[in-house]
Order: sequence, then structure tokens, then C-alpha cells
Amino acid sequence: MPANTPPGAVAAVNFTVEAGAAGLPRIIAAAADGARVEVYLHGAHVTSWQPAGEGAERLFVSARSRFGPDAAIRGGVPICFPQFAGQGALPMHGFARTASWDLVHARRSANGAAEVLLRLADSEATRALWPHSFVAELSVTAAGRTLALGLTVRNTGRAALEFTGALHTYLRVADATQAAVHGLRGAGYRDKVKGTDGETETAEALRVVGPIDRVYYAAPADLELREPGRTLAITTTGFADTVIWNPGAAGGAAMADLEPDGYARMVCVEAAAARAPVTVGPGGQWSGTQTLAAA
Repeated sequence: MPANTPPGAVAAVNFTVEAGAAGLPRIIAAAADGARVEVYLHGAHVTSWQPAGEGAERLFVSARSRFGPDAAIRGGVPICFPQFAGQGALPMHGFARTASWDLVHARRSANGAAEVLLRLADSEATRALWPHSFVAELSVTAAGRTLALGLTVRNTGRAALEFTGALHTYLRVADATQAAVHGLRGAGYRDKVKGTDGETETAEALRVVGPIDRVYYAAPADLELREPGRTLAITTTGFADTVIWNPGAAGGAAMADLEPDGYARMVCVEAAAARAPVTVGPGGQWSGTQTLAAA
């Protein structure tokens, strides 16, 4: 598959590359069992996931999201790299979420899973912001009722590099006030809304009543997002932290790219490396994953 495949030109039984919103190229891939995933080359941005046998959308994307070569998509799974939030001199959340990634492959595996692999390498533009040689890859695998995301960063330079980042996953819920994240009890966290640090989670069920913006340090690998009638299991490897975020009514209203009630239909549970930078030596690599499983 050629790099940066143009929209509208490629189709197969199990995947399509076509023009999406604002003409940006996107891949739509289907597993043998009907699981479906949609990924934009812009930002390697996963914008849709429908588990097999369900037909319901599990990711939230704002109806007001700006789609364009210089805009970050509001929702889905933005890739924060090589900087998380405003923790440095780079643009908010780094440059990866607005970069044009290359499509390595979109295919159906031997076991029937839909697989998409995208790649971003350093360029003159990235080195002007962040003076490192690297290759980043995002793997996306959908099968059954599971979506697996894997981010790998390889250092192709001669000096060590450091980065922070996240898979900024927006999960769709019927009512955020009725949703709760289970499994964080006992984890320490920084509360960005309160401006505090070093607190310990005491709730067995963390109610996602916005505004909430917490970075949980050394978070448990296995969490659950529960809401009436359904549960989503969330498993993370490689990422040391977990971020829970919802802007609340006032915060949501201040976002031009979020519809007025959008905050009430989303919960962000992010696999993150936010507290301490990841260091990758010359020729080395780092990998982190987040897996979503619909019960």
C-alpha cells in the first residue's frame, strides 16, 4: 500500500480507503465477524469502533469537530505525542495528532481480525519542533467485541530521546452522570481541576461527574467503565498512568468544537505516560497498548 494513499481509490472485501470528513482520507476495516473500525490518516486517528454483533458506536466524536489538515479531531482516540497536554514547549498534546501518517497496511488477518497499521517518521517539520529522529507506529485491531490499540516509538537517532504522551480515548456513554470507572481505588493522583497532587483515590466506583481531570499514577492495568446495562473492560500495558477526563457543562460550553450536550455523552479514559517522561535510547524502542472489551 503506498504511503499516504489518496482517498477514494482503494477498495477490497474487508477494507476501504476513501474520502472522509473534509476530504481527509480514512480507512474503514471490517473483521470477519462484523466488528468494524474507522481510522483517519490525519493523526492516525481512530474515529469509530463497533463491536461484532452490536452495531452500536462505542467511541464518541463531537458533531462539531473540526476536520482539516491543521485541526485536531475532537473525539475518538487522539494520539498525544511527543508531549502530553501542556507539559512542555510543544503545541498542546504534541504534533502527532495533526500530522499526516502513512498507511502501512489494512487487512484481514488469518483469524479474521481487521488490522490497520499506520506510521509516522520524523521530518524537517517535526525536527524543527522536537529535534529527534524517530518512527512511531499505531496498530489497530478489531475482532469480536474487542478493540486493541498499540503505540510503538522507535529511536532512530544517535542520542536518547524523552517523551510524554497518551491514547486520549473518548468513550461514548448514554449518560456520563450514570457512568463510573471501577478499579482505581488506592491509586495516587494529581487533580488538575483542584490544582492538587498526591491524593489517593478512595472510591471503588469513580463517578464521572465533570469537570474532572485527573492523572492517576501507576494506575492498575485493568479497569472497567460501567453504566446501566453494559460494561467496558479497559486493559493497559506499557503506559504507567491513566487519565480520567470530562470537561463538565461549563467546560464543554467553552469548547467551540464540542456540541452543547457532548460532555454528557463521553468519558475519557486515557492510557498515558504523563507523570514521568519515557526515555528511549539510541536504537531502542518503547511500546504501550490499550485494549477495550465490550461485555
